[in-house]
Parts: sequence; structure tokens; C-alpha cells
Amino acid sequence: MRTAVVVGTGLIGTSIALALSRRGVLVYLDDADTTAARTAEALGAGSLELPAGQVDLAVLAVPPASIGTVLARCQRDGLAHTYTDVASVKVRPHEEVRAAGGDPSRYIGGHPLAGAERSGPLAARADLFEGRPWVLTPSPVTDRSALNRGLELVSLCGGVPVLMDTD
Repeated sequence: MRTAVVVGTGLIGTSIALALSRRGVLVYLDDADTTAARTAEALGAGSLELPAGQVDLAVLAVPPASIGTVLARCQRDGLAHTYTDVASVKVRPHEEVRAAGGDPSRYIGGHPLAGAERSGPLAARADLFEGRPWVLTPSPVTDRSALNRGLELVSLCGGVPVLMDTD
């Protein structure tokens, strides 16, 4: 993986961005909360510039209720080749991807089992996921390249991949 966009620069999103940047991935940051995004950029998590073209992976670190609509918008804009999320629930995002008109073959659900007592980008750490389980939930229509990109993300962040169904 050479390029990624992290949508959502809270604790988890910024930690992912920091881990990827540390491994040489060119990371772009996107967040409706411009203060959080600027803070993540100042920490070295990535750039607020728009990518010049389609990136390899978009990580949606947004609330579970927003995943379907954010994914559909990102796919319409041609943001990335593959998409994943970090939500704690998996059935609803998979259903919302389809309902919002997204392409479920290029999406793999994800949930890193890591966190901290504090939230926001200032609590982020590049090593947050090291040795921690990271659940990936491919669906029957998930493309093999999307699964591989999800596995690569987990590896680059130091996590331990665990494949499960959405239920």
C-alpha cells in the first residue's frame, strides 16, 4: 500500500494514520471537524491536501450510523480503490453500504480492538494496535483484492487479523 485516506481524525483514525505514516504510506486526512484534522496533521499523521488521484485504501473512522452514506459518497467521488471502516458493529454498515448505493465488493468491514481512556487526535498513538486483534468481516461479495488490502492495513498497523462474518 502506497497511499491512504483516513476519514475521521479521532483517536482511532489518527492512530491508524500515524501507524501508516510511520510505515511509509502517504496518508491524506479528511474530517468535518477541521480542528481535529489540523491537530492530526500537526502530529504528523498525514496531510490535509486532497489526493491527486485515487488512493489505495480509504479508512472510514466515522460513527457506525454514518458509514453507509460516507462510503457511498467516497465511492461516488472515486476516492479509493478499497474501503474499510473501524465501527464496532458490522451488520448495519454492510446493509447500509448496499442501501446507499455503494459497491460492496470493494468494501471490507473492520474493527480494531484497541482504544484508550481519552478520545481525539491528541490521545492517538502509532503503536495503539500492536499485537491487538483486528476483526475483518468480508462479505460473500467482497473482492479478494479488498480482503488483501484490509489484511495489509492490519499488518502495517501491527495488529493481529481475525476474520469473522458480519453477525
